[in-house]
Amino acid sequence: MTEKKSAYAEAGVDIDVMMNSLSRIKKNVKTTNTPGVVSEIGAFGGLFESPGRDSLLVASADGVGTKLKVAHMAGKHDTIGQCLINHCTNDILVQGATPLFFLDYLGAAALEPSVFEDAVGGLCKACRENGCALLGGETAEMPGLYPAGEYDLVGTIIGQVEKKNVITGESIKTGDVLIGLPSTGLHTNGYSLARKVIFEMAQKTLSDLVPGTQTTFEQALLAVHRSYLKPVVALMEKVQVHGMAHITGGGLVDNVPRILPKDVDAVFDRSTWETPALFKFIEEAGNVDHEEMYRVFNMGIGYVIFVRPADADAAMELLKEQNASPTIIGHVEKGGGLSRLEN
Repeated sequence: MTEKKSAYAEAGVDIDVMMNSLSRIKKNVKTTNTPGVVSEIGAFGGLFESPGRDSLLVASADGVGTKLKVAHMAGKHDTIGQCLINHCTNDILVQGATPLFFLDYLGAAALEPSVFEDAVGGLCKACRENGCALLGGETAEMPGLYPAGEYDLVGTIIGQVEKKNVITGESIKTGDVLIGLPSTGLHTNGYSLARKVIFEMAQKTLSDLVPGTQTTFEQALLAVHRSYLKPVVALMEKVQVHGMAHITGGGLVDNVPRILPKDVDAVFDRSTWETPALFKFIEEAGNVDHEEMYRVFNMGIGYVIFVRPADADAAMELLKEQNASPTIIGHVEKGGGLSRLEN
């Protein structure tokens, strides 16, 4: 005899399915615990020991945008959580902060246990890699709000930095050297334009190869957003860093000025790095203006570091030792607090 569904389940929300999935992920989530965690997953609030008085808490919230649409198209959900954790880690890293814990929100029309567990598994993997505890979160089923079979994933990261070590960009000055660290692809920005060009205008499929490469569009578009935590922390321990920028939506044009003093410009030499094939394809197939590309996408540079000229060689050597593949991509000149893209 078939067990009768509850009225709530008939309306699209099956509490038993959600609770069973939550119980299965608890063990995985516990593997992200760090020494500051003093509560178990499932409590109404996560508890974490406060850092010392000489430290500041740094918080940031974000999502992964319509990269989720590609994950849904591909039926691949184990990397999207990694993208979210790494993106948020980079956002607080620019101020010199390292992550303490993370809170996630996953909303869907109806919870698909395997999708939910894969997504959370990705969160846990990246949390372990970044030394960040997955302290808690919210899972919500809201049929009628989200498209059937799809979900949204966003979260908030909390980190810490000693007051004396906060990096604001205020000390950036003329002559400083700009070091760029490569991205792994689009990271988590520009997917609405990328999807329109690739799948609508160019009529490509996920299994097609990106022209000029042996990489499929699925592999290229779902490449995990890179975390710069380990190489940058290693650098900060040895070299004075005066400013950093995570290149997300807005690209080099809009992100770098967020940390620049108003009397200098960051001058980028675009000939110093090779634009990845995926960006070239989007520009050509979509007939996208070349300068607009640099406002929508990272164009191959995911993170920018400002150091004094006298420290540039040491910084490059340290970053190479960390396998960060650094490139000197520009310098600082007198100006008006802008990014200038040359060549």
